[in-house]
Amino acid sequence: MKVLVLGGGVIGVSTAYYLAKAGHEVELVDRQSGPALETSFGNAGEVSPGYSAPWAGPGVPIKAIKWMLMQHSPLVIWPLLDPAMWRWGAMMLANCTQRAYALNKSRMVPIAEYSRDCLKALRAETGIAYDDRAQGTLQLFRTQKQLDSIGGDVDVLKQYGVPFEVLDRAGFCAVEPALKLTQDKFVGALRLPNDETGDCFKFTCRLAEMAAALGVKFRWNTRIQQLQVGGGAITGVHTDAGLLQADKVVLALGSHSPLLLKPVGLDIPVYPVKGYSITVPITDPAYAPESTIMDETHKVAVTRLGDRIRVGGTAELAGFSLNLREPRRATLNHVVTDLFPRGGDVSKASFWCGLRPMTPDGTPIVGTTPIANLLLATGHGTLGWTMAAGTGRLIADLVSGRQPEIDVSGLNVARYARGGGSGAGVHSGAATA
Repeated sequence: MKVLVLGGGVIGVSTAYYLAKAGHEVELVDRQSGPALETSFGNAGEVSPGYSAPWAGPGVPIKAIKWMLMQHSPLVIWPLLDPAMWRWGAMMLANCTQRAYALNKSRMVPIAEYSRDCLKALRAETGIAYDDRAQGTLQLFRTQKQLDSIGGDVDVLKQYGVPFEVLDRAGFCAVEPALKLTQDKFVGALRLPNDETGDCFKFTCRLAEMAAALGVKFRWNTRIQQLQVGGGAITGVHTDAGLLQADKVVLALGSHSPLLLKPVGLDIPVYPVKGYSITVPITDPAYAPESTIMDETHKVAVTRLGDRIRVGGTAELAGFSLNLREPRRATLNHVVTDLFPRGGDVSKASFWCGLRPMTPDGTPIVGTTPIANLLLATGHGTLGWTMAAGTGRLIADLVSGRQPEIDVSGLNVARYARGGGSGAGVHSGAATA
């Protein structure tokens, strides 16, 4: 079967690879000159199934107000005259209940855990290397109140069988020795030992090479203009290189997915939430992180990637703006120097931002659609790197007519049409010619 994959980030390339492994003829199309040059390029580097939870939850609206008042705020909102932003925000607020949180979490954890297992299997089979480490994630708490409030998170981890450790200062210094210099700033930590780290850009580039060796054709520097629909199916994809046709089409365009889908009758609630990162050269490995550290107060991750430290965070609602705002850089600089003052040279750091494709319920949109031969792989938010391998494998199974190894019934776009606890009223009717 011939399959068109639209989008060359980590989700699109992973999907193309697994489709080719399943024996399909695959062509991937992207406007960039190569793989992973947008949102997948400079993310925080975490493969963190243990942190697979929706942003929307009980108490979040009040927390959001407090965050926006902080000097180094983890949340920034630029009010725009954009109906999509306000609709997305309203749907997210509707998900800030205990019932919705539990439902959405139950949909996110299985695909994240499955994806981590797929990634391990891929490494074992191919030997792919991408500055990967498997030393867990450490969530640091600056106040006793933060530490005392983790009971709900711990209950969820127990529910899903996710290994964890609650550590005092001696405990977190044992796994991250460089924190001995700054341990007095923190009262304790939650560690998820099964989480991993790695350079998403390196991974995607190397997986693209392996996909090409399997026969995947890559059309870089090609702009996708619109989908052509007839008889309830995609009959072609218009690009600036001409009309492309295939038996199946997989759309993995991240935050840009709704722009292509709305004209054909699919109105999905995916909105761009900008994230920032800096990449800092390590000056003294003994005083740099061993794996990933999450600063709970600032919602910033600090990750070791080979000879570099990646510092990522901030949620900024600003439409499709890619402006690099210096206050966000200041926050990232502050966190890494506060935790690891001798680890890296922030004066030599590179500064980056990308648009995370967020759904209001936190769950990605993966699977079939009312359009017969169109599948979606989008809306992964901050967890695209965590969920990439599993998403690719699931899409390959669905295209091949195989039963996926996990339940995918709550992942596709149909959950919005019927409400399903994720915010109702989103049109997802089949397109007409």
